[in-house]
Amino acid sequence: MGWVTNWLRRPMAVASAVPRSATREHGYTSDAANGFWADIDDEETPELRWPLNIPVYDRMRRQDAQVISVLRAVSLPIKRTPWQIDPAGADPEVVKFVSANLGLPVKGQDEDTQTGRRRDRFSWPEHLHHALLSLPFGHSVFEQTYRIGPDGRAWLRKLGWRPPRTISRIEVAADGGLVAIEQHGYAIGEQRSYRMTVDRLVVYVNEREGGNWLGQSLLRPAYKFWLLKDRLLRVQSQTIHRNGMGVPVYEASEQPSQISDPEEYKRRADAELDSGLKIARGFRSGESAGAAVPHGASVKLLGVEGTLPDAMPPIRYYDEQIARAVLAHFLNLGTETGSWALGSTFADFFTMSLQTVGLQIADTASKHIVEDLVDINFGPDTPAPRIVFDEIGKGLAAEAIKILVDARILTPDEDLEKFARQALSLPERKGPGRGHGEQPPATTDTTTEDT
Repeated sequence: MGWVTNWLRRPMAVASAVPRSATREHGYTSDAANGFWADIDDEETPELRWPLNIPVYDRMRRQDAQVISVLRAVSLPIKRTPWQIDPAGADPEVVKFVSANLGLPVKGQDEDTQTGRRRDRFSWPEHLHHALLSLPFGHSVFEQTYRIGPDGRAWLRKLGWRPPRTISRIEVAADGGLVAIEQHGYAIGEQRSYRMTVDRLVVYVNEREGGNWLGQSLLRPAYKFWLLKDRLLRVQSQTIHRNGMGVPVYEASEQPSQISDPEEYKRRADAELDSGLKIARGFRSGESAGAAVPHGASVKLLGVEGTLPDAMPPIRYYDEQIARAVLAHFLNLGTETGSWALGSTFADFFTMSLQTVGLQIADTASKHIVEDLVDINFGPDTPAPRIVFDEIGKGLAAEAIKILVDARILTPDEDLEKFARQALSLPERKGPGRGHGEQPPATTDTTTEDT
């Protein structure tokens, strides 16, 4: 069997063994006509079909407290964790250039020794904020803009965000690859569109499947519960408003018995009822509230007979389901589970999901921001660094470091001290410290027993 292995290792033999038809695709991922992804009609809920779903998700993330809490629970830890440039074996000059463009520190280097570029006001935190909008909307699109610096290189001037509500068309190739994106024009008095090809774009997509560059909103599973909760809150508010004071009811007085004409009797009775209805409809609570009625008539405030339905249990249930949609079970602690016993388990599982979202952001940014910068300025064959971030939710345990040092598993050298100070947000060391590889002095028991 050795000759088979050696034969397979020969590049020419492998090339000749691969049929020519296997070097190109025959099937397809997107069957869209004219290059437009047409599977948006697969959404069964009409108001959630693109582009109608964009304003719906926008209302959800702006108007509902539970939805806002859920989105912040997902996005804030990702924004808060330190983001860095990992050299990943790239040339130091390339790493320094990428770091200066993005304003991110290089992993393992002192931040104060790095000169982060602040020209043209590019901000990685601001870019990250808009990139995370791919979670509620399903996608977030940016257009790359460069400037030629004094060194003759193309510097990243801006990553311009293109709001989802402005996107009018997405061109997709048969293999599912993105071709271009078009925007609605903003010129007054004329129709105009703007087409941006994929080589100028950075596109973050949540849960992309094949040629679906619209993605799926993180809020899609929560929409039903948000809608029912919104309706129930309106009914609850109206119930309290109507029944808190009572419903005004006007009782008309008896008409004079000397009226013998039936038509006159009916006319006077209808006129009094119309007047009483205006009093009832205009009745409001307050210091100056009141009503004047004819002799024999009355205005009563009638409450509900029996028990009003309690809207809080279903509202609480809907809130729990909204949190479940993004694995944020810990937001329901004390209501859904009745205790905090499962708090750490829920939090760890949720942290894993945040780590996955962060990896998706870092992967897209490394491929379409960092690698594009390197390709333009240093060539497509030049190794490129990558964007990384500290693990979310895993802080440095000082006690664990002490145990490892005492067990002589770790050596308290300069690198370890620098790492610990950065991880624990401690101030920089002033003056000389302990030498490399020097162990801490052994502790001795200096207490003496009285004799």
